[in-house]
Amino acid sequence: MIMYLLMALTAAVVSYTATWGARLIGNRLQLFLPIRSRDMHSTPVSRLGGVAIFLGVLVALIVASQSFFVQDIYRSNFAPWGVLAGAGVIVLVGMVDDLVDLRWWVKLIGQVAAALIVAVWGVRMTIVPFVPEPVYLENETVSIVLTAFLIVTTMNAFNFIDGLDGLAAGVAIIGGSAFFLTAYWVHRTAIILDRSDLATLLTAVLVGSCVGFLPHNWFPSKIFMGDSGAMLIGLVMASAGIVSTGQITSGLYDRANGIPTIIPILLPFAVVFLPLLDFGMAVVRRTARGKSPWSADRGHLHHKLLDIGYSHRMAVILLYLWTAVLSFGGLALAIFPWQIVLPIDILAAGAMAVVTAWPYLRRSNTDTAT
Repeated sequence: MIMYLLMALTAAVVSYTATWGARLIGNRLQLFLPIRSRDMHSTPVSRLGGVAIFLGVLVALIVASQSFFVQDIYRSNFAPWGVLAGAGVIVLVGMVDDLVDLRWWVKLIGQVAAALIVAVWGVRMTIVPFVPEPVYLENETVSIVLTAFLIVTTMNAFNFIDGLDGLAAGVAIIGGSAFFLTAYWVHRTAIILDRSDLATLLTAVLVGSCVGFLPHNWFPSKIFMGDSGAMLIGLVMASAGIVSTGQITSGLYDRANGIPTIIPILLPFAVVFLPLLDFGMAVVRRTARGKSPWSADRGHLHHKLLDIGYSHRMAVILLYLWTAVLSFGGLALAIFPWQIVLPIDILAAGAMAVVTAWPYLRRSNTDTAT
């Protein structure tokens, strides 16, 4: 645990410091995009924060490759460097988009390229978890295509939810922390000689880097992570989930007290549920209107919360709470018997639903009374 936390701290320090530099460069060179109708800010803000988040991840992974215990992850394993290479490509694509606003199809090509780099040289889906037996992906092409699809989907999901100050970074911190604790706990309690784990390391450095960035991005934001940061978070989070999914036949998750066969796929899904939900709704909404799924609008979940009466800060906090309920609810399934956890998770989700809808319900009651 100590080494993972040190790597997270390294990422946080580098990210926090680099964000100052990104703010200075962005403001001095006036690297701003025009304010759009769907934007929630009224003054130009630099979108170079994703570069600082990437530097935190980059430095922490390089330090980890030379550090006690976690360096075992790199032994005869190119996967960490493959993930880092894909991350570098997507940050470059995102940075260009943040500066010149690329066409959606150009950005999609960049996303696919980054995802394919991860799938070919980094991590790859080899198993699809199903109950009672997992499905093995023996065809290499199918494995690569499915991996790339999952990574591109997750990248876009985080990119879509990045619409309020501190939202994407906070969701990544909360969800990533639950993911980190699950991956660490499973390996810590397993009877194995090497307890180091790439998924645990990836989530540790991602959470640390987002922690370093968040103070600069909290409302009112002084810098945005931009597409480079949001897509980076999605790529790293998806890569960590793919690593965990590939471990379901290793016996590690058989030691879980919850629902071991589907925990590796359930928890990553729970962590990114809100971004994926927002992404899915946006695709359906835009396609139904005859528009491109990547065309911008003002119909995201955070916009809806603002429309029913929540303030900027309260909308972000509410989505933080939803992320905590879903992700730590998934964590509890890995540690405690599901017969106990599931009813609690359902009650917590029900309570959150009431809290979320409260401004609307109160306004409806007032309108009825008058």
